[in-house]
Amino acid sequence: MATPSVRSARDRNQLDEGQRTHRRAHRKLQAAGLIGSSIEWYDFFVYGTAAALVFPHVFFPHSSALMATLLSFSTFWAGFVARPLGGLIAGHYGDKYGRKPAVVVSLFLMGAATFAIGCLPSAAAVGVVAPILLVLLRFLQGLACGGQWGGIVLLLTESADPKRRGFSGTFGQMGVSFGVLLGNLIFLGTSSAVTNEAFLSWGWRIPFLLSALLFPVVYYIQTKVEDSPEFSELQQEAERGREVVAQAPLWEAIKGHWRTILLGCGLLAATNALFYISIAGVLTYATTALDMNRNSLLAMSMISCLVTVPVTAASGAISDRIGRRPLIIVGGLAIVAWAFPYFWLVNTANVGLFLVAVTVGGIFQSMTYGPIAAFMGELFEPNVRYSGASLAYQLAAITVSGATPFIMTALIARTGTTTLVALFVALMGLITCASAWRLRETNPAEVRNDPLAPPGALQPV
Repeated sequence: MATPSVRSARDRNQLDEGQRTHRRAHRKLQAAGLIGSSIEWYDFFVYGTAAALVFPHVFFPHSSALMATLLSFSTFWAGFVARPLGGLIAGHYGDKYGRKPAVVVSLFLMGAATFAIGCLPSAAAVGVVAPILLVLLRFLQGLACGGQWGGIVLLLTESADPKRRGFSGTFGQMGVSFGVLLGNLIFLGTSSAVTNEAFLSWGWRIPFLLSALLFPVVYYIQTKVEDSPEFSELQQEAERGREVVAQAPLWEAIKGHWRTILLGCGLLAATNALFYISIAGVLTYATTALDMNRNSLLAMSMISCLVTVPVTAASGAISDRIGRRPLIIVGGLAIVAWAFPYFWLVNTANVGLFLVAVTVGGIFQSMTYGPIAAFMGELFEPNVRYSGASLAYQLAAITVSGATPFIMTALIARTGTTTLVALFVALMGLITCASAWRLRETNPAEVRNDPLAPPGALQPV
């Protein structure tokens, strides 16, 4: 019979091995989450670049330049209109049946819809049918995007060490920057490799067809990734006869957390407004009104994205140490202060100053965006977490994200200046600060300093 000291050493070794196995599995999950979210956001954002630079010519060739741009951005908006619906559907099933199945379906739908856009005929070939199909596929992209964010960030944060949820959640958040980077890189490479006529004829399709690369990631998540421990625990409790899995999670989230959902939506106002101006609205403005070179702007956007990746990761990690709200409030105030200088620099039509504008703006956005993955999840109880977090995130998509390029183009066309656009961005920054101030800290000092107390869901405000 083993002595107590031998058993103790053996138990410690087994515990250490279990911890190492868990860390290895979580690192694989982080890699899968980063790659999957990067390709997913690439699929969603490559549409924005095409909407700014290509679709007015391909799908609205008989409209004036301004009207074609507005129509193109209207189709861009359709994806954001669909995102809350996708979040509602995925949230409902994700809270009832698991995070992983909802993520897998969302990723597959995004890849299929994006690939199909690359196969669409132009308006010159089939007339009005072409933009109708474009809007339909963009709507499907929105459904998929609305469903995937909540699932991926919950898989990452619910499976993480409780003291590293902020950092772990950024592996879903960093996919946004990598998605824009990939989209611009492939657009830039394709447009540089062929003539402008060939690019508008068929070259623009290549970035969309490359979305087929998402399917191996979907297969990996389906076959190799386990659902989050917190949801698995809910399922085990349900099997013991306890009613812990919500039967109508969406309704329960709205009924019990509607104030938190609205404030969660407000958290994203500043980062979403400035982000979508930088990746879509300002591209059209700079190329048409300022006569700047398209490829130079795409290159500057890529550099900016490279800078924002480590800032996003750092902000999530810092939120594990000092709390979620401080980073979001500081970033929101910085966006308020940067709103007017941003457009002053862009209006110089100088490529270097354009880079400064979007990069500094991107840093401030990332300060607010990094902690939001963990913060959103921690605001809700596990049995309604997917529904509550997805609804808050996707409400911001329809109210701010999709509308911003359209609003920017319309305001500039009406006033001839960017003053009202800068004022709009500053207002969004104030909304973010007010929302973060109103919400309670989900990672307070007493939790951060207590090694035995994991951050948990708080009561709704």
